[in-house]
Amino acid sequence: MSNLKNLEKIINVKFNNIDLLQQALVHRSFINEHPDFRVGHNERLEFLGDAVLEIIITEYLFINFPDKPEGDLTNWRASLVNSKMLYQVAKNLNFEKYLLLSKGESRDKDSKARQYILADSVEAIIGAIYLDQGLEVAKNFIFKNVIINLDDIIKNKTYLDPKSRFQEMSQEIVGITPSYKVLKEEGPDHAKKFTIGLFLEEELVSVGEGFSKQEAQTDAAEKGLQVKNWS
Repeated sequence: MSNLKNLEKIINVKFNNIDLLQQALVHRSFINEHPDFRVGHNERLEFLGDAVLEIIITEYLFINFPDKPEGDLTNWRASLVNSKMLYQVAKNLNFEKYLLLSKGESRDKDSKARQYILADSVEAIIGAIYLDQGLEVAKNFIFKNVIINLDDIIKNKTYLDPKSRFQEMSQEIVGITPSYKVLKEEGPDHAKKFTIGLFLEEELVSVGEGFSKQEAQTDAAEKGLQVKNWS
């Protein structure tokens, strides 16, 4: 329980029912190994927290950006609530230290699956805060830990997909529209792998791979942003 007291200090929320905070950090795999644990896994809290997170961010964007069209608001919201952003929030708050996982999941550090588990834990904790403390306290947590990232999202245009972002940056900085060329195709038709080059005129900026041309182009664009230091 002392660990949870430390976590309360980190998130600056004092729970009336500490079991809600505990449940927010219990992964399904832990319950599979410990079926008699005093609380269940966090998926229902995650479901609730997802809705709370979305409505609070939607309201904030609607009120604070009255002249922006729906498309911009939708893109900004998606960037704030996606798993990559929520994983970063969980990492900043050191949630991984408090997660209860199965032995197998515990060994699977730094994997994509672990990132999703951590992102889900943020939504679950928001759900727990909402149930225990109400909407205003949940809103304060979201403002302090999620919405705070909006300025960087807008400034760096990370709300755009990588292809759109690379094209916008390349046109703005060097005045060139990028192009993509298939460099290699391999594998059977049902599992073909594409290697695609991203070019600025004759300059090969980066090479991407994927099991569709779209996937390979996106991979090339992500790498191109890093090569050009435009990310």
